[in-house]
Amino acid sequence: MPPPNVTGGLHMGHAMFVALQDILARYHRMKGEPTLWLPGTDHAGIATQLLVERALNAEGQSRYDLGREKFVERVWEWKREKGGYITSQLRRLGASADWTRERFTMDEGLSEAVAEAFTRLHDKGLVYRGEYMVNWSPNLRTAVSDLEVEYSEEQGKLYYFKYMLADAEGEEGEEGEEAFLAAFLAVATTRPETILGDTAVCVHPEDPRFQKYIGKEVVVPMQGRRIPVIADSYVDMEFGTGCLKITPGHDPNDYEIGKRHGLATINLMNLDASINDNGGAYAGLDRFEAREKLWADMEAKGLTIKAEPHTQRVPRSQRGGEVIEPLVSTQWFVKTKGMAERGVNFVRDGKMQIIPQRFEKVWFNWLENIHDWCVSRQLWWGHRIPVWHVEGSGEFPTTTEYVVARNEAEAYVKAREKFGEAVKLQQDNDVLDTWFSSGLWPFSIMGWPHDTDKASSDFARFYAERGSSCLETGYDILFFWVARMVMLGAELTDSTEPPFDTVYMHGLVRDKEGKKMSKTTGNVIDPLDVIAEYGTDALRYTLSTGVTPGLDVPLDPKRIEANRNFANKLWNSARFILGNLKDLSEDERRALAVQGPMSEADMASLAVPERYAVSLCHALVTDVTAQLDAYTLGQAGEQIQAFLWDEFADWYLESSKTRVFAAQKSDDPEIQAAAAQARRVLLYVLDTNLRLLHPYMPYVTEAIWQRLPHEGASLMTAAWPKEDGKELYVDEAALSQYRSLQSLVRGIRNTRAEYKVAPQKTIQVMVAAEGELQEFLSAEKDILATLCKADAATLSVATLEETKAALEGSAESGPQPVHLVVGEGLEAFLPMKGLVDLDKEQKRLSKQLAVLTKEVQSLDGRLKSKGFRDKAPEKVVAEAEAQLADKKEQLQTVTKSLADIEASLA
Repeated sequence: MPPPNVTGGLHMGHAMFVALQDILARYHRMKGEPTLWLPGTDHAGIATQLLVERALNAEGQSRYDLGREKFVERVWEWKREKGGYITSQLRRLGASADWTRERFTMDEGLSEAVAEAFTRLHDKGLVYRGEYMVNWSPNLRTAVSDLEVEYSEEQGKLYYFKYMLADAEGEEGEEGEEAFLAAFLAVATTRPETILGDTAVCVHPEDPRFQKYIGKEVVVPMQGRRIPVIADSYVDMEFGTGCLKITPGHDPNDYEIGKRHGLATINLMNLDASINDNGGAYAGLDRFEAREKLWADMEAKGLTIKAEPHTQRVPRSQRGGEVIEPLVSTQWFVKTKGMAERGVNFVRDGKMQIIPQRFEKVWFNWLENIHDWCVSRQLWWGHRIPVWHVEGSGEFPTTTEYVVARNEAEAYVKAREKFGEAVKLQQDNDVLDTWFSSGLWPFSIMGWPHDTDKASSDFARFYAERGSSCLETGYDILFFWVARMVMLGAELTDSTEPPFDTVYMHGLVRDKEGKKMSKTTGNVIDPLDVIAEYGTDALRYTLSTGVTPGLDVPLDPKRIEANRNFANKLWNSARFILGNLKDLSEDERRALAVQGPMSEADMASLAVPERYAVSLCHALVTDVTAQLDAYTLGQAGEQIQAFLWDEFADWYLESSKTRVFAAQKSDDPEIQAAAAQARRVLLYVLDTNLRLLHPYMPYVTEAIWQRLPHEGASLMTAAWPKEDGKELYVDEAALSQYRSLQSLVRGIRNTRAEYKVAPQKTIQVMVAAEGELQEFLSAEKDILATLCKADAATLSVATLEETKAALEGSAESGPQPVHLVVGEGLEAFLPMKGLVDLDKEQKRLSKQLAVLTKEVQSLDGRLKSKGFRDKAPEKVVAEAEAQLADKKEQLQTVTKSLADIEASLA
């Protein structure tokens, strides 16, 4: 289970992953496969520290007032108080994880694994200390990864100013604009405060406007420092003025240019993003305050040109929301290139599939262009980096000698061997990126690094020598988490296989309009509110069906309500079935418990409707199993609902009532036997579908199943209705015959609706069929009469020849019966007397006749008018002629129908 933040609250993202993962866990568990779904929570370094710091601020304190040790104690108290909320909420969603194995990323065993992993990576030469440009979070006072920075389009300003040439006079012979340009270079920036850290102005080497200035010097505004004008092809000649200020200490692109040209790197800012002493007169000011004051001072000195509105991409901390400051800092890094290549090859070689497949392209692009991973964070909450610095060997912690060890005792052993017995050590202050410990999750929770060579260990059974393994998660953490688990798993476990065979990516849950849920816009849907109103099952089923892997899910409360209604209909169907078992003895009830799939021999003694229900159920089981194996979870769930709602409840359940109700009125052995068969099939199909639906809707299915005759303690551990490699029998002939009955019933129902026959009124039906179909329909006349509201006493089923003879031999005259051609060899005739009230129909048709007669006369007169034909456009005349022909045809039909009715009433 992807470990949610320990202090977090339940949101729709959690509900989504629980629904999908629980489907897979329950499915494979019911198939009898050893299935481990291990839950846990993440210490969430930045997020948790931020919450506790806010609580302290509300008390008028800061973490610095408490000091590191007491602050960490305070966070542990917070974790003990709040940490159980999220897991209790996950359980409420029905997560059938092994809660006895629940882990926390900072518990003793996982903390040991983190130290082991860092030490092994260092010993392999994959960990190093370096000074590089990082994303700095001023509020949190820590570095954050590129993946933890979100860019937003925001309205700002583009500031144009003058970089005065050190030799500010124009060259001899230059006048006007040329002399003005010669005095300064115009430069534009969105962050004027960084001018204080500029170490060059850069132009494109092929830009003819600035060729003569390359190699000259300009003066930094308000500081007087002289910096060079350099040339680099990075500069876009068409953007801005064509001159680019270079601040290697506070811009990642400038940092790279600075390295290429050997420029000095000036760090302007303190850890809270206030200006440091390198800012001269602006030292101590917040960066944004310094921006305003510097610009005002430059304006007073005539060094500004203009400031204009400008839309820009602003980097903000994903957690804190503040503007990120690029900063050169000494950090700990992990080399990732080799590990990333293995991650790429796992997918290219087919050892790991990503669903949907389009994410493979994203996977390759990121891993093939990966940078080394900055794993250090300047936080107090988290796994402290297992590095011990030698006191007095340099400036702590940037230039000191150091040792990397699993714990302090081992660190002293290593240090004394290298630096002597008197060595004193101090542990590094930084903690590891939260995603470092999360990247170890698949194997650290299995006991790594211990017992890795024992065949009976969890590590062997569920990691190294496991069967299939699936990671289901959101596409938004494909790189945060998935890639790092794959890379670290390959590197640290010496495995030639990835930790997962399949990575299934779900989308984000959005509102019904497809908009991102946000407290600001007020469209957040709280899953606990949904559960309170509609139930857990309805929410789970909605989130897991009607969706496509990797695509965002629009969540419409109307869909949740509809799925709650589906659960209610399932419950009511079960109540009917259970109600018909109340008169059975305990032995008779026990005998109805489903022992396994019905075989061909079991089905041979059943009537066609029962064989149809079982066969269609078997086909459903086969399809759903194949779809779950192919991870088309949504389609599988929809098919179960379609069967239960459209086929089982609407058709077979209604068909079975004729047998059950007949048995209540008769002791005839054949009638009783037919009712017993119906009860058996009703229970079998319901039980089978409860097993199919259980992974999606665990609560209602378990509640119903416990009330059915059954074997076993729980539906959760009941057998899946299809064993691998074994086919379920489907009687195609029974399917064909019952589908013919359905088509016949639909045709009759449509005719009833067309003629507006009252729902409770029965009608006369004459069915014409041939061969086995006639035999089937004759045997099941009661079902046919029930489903189409036919008069059972007059319902006839005969051959077409016999049926026509019966119609011709009838002494009655009047309207011809409605003739339905249902299919080859199946027709029906519905006498009009049974369909309509002839007196009412005579009055209706008489009124229609009068209207049509008037319309025909009007159109005929219009067309016979010479003025109309001579003056009206041909198109208008043609339309009038077409209308007249249509009205005459209608008039003829109504006249004939009226004559038939009058003859019948005579």
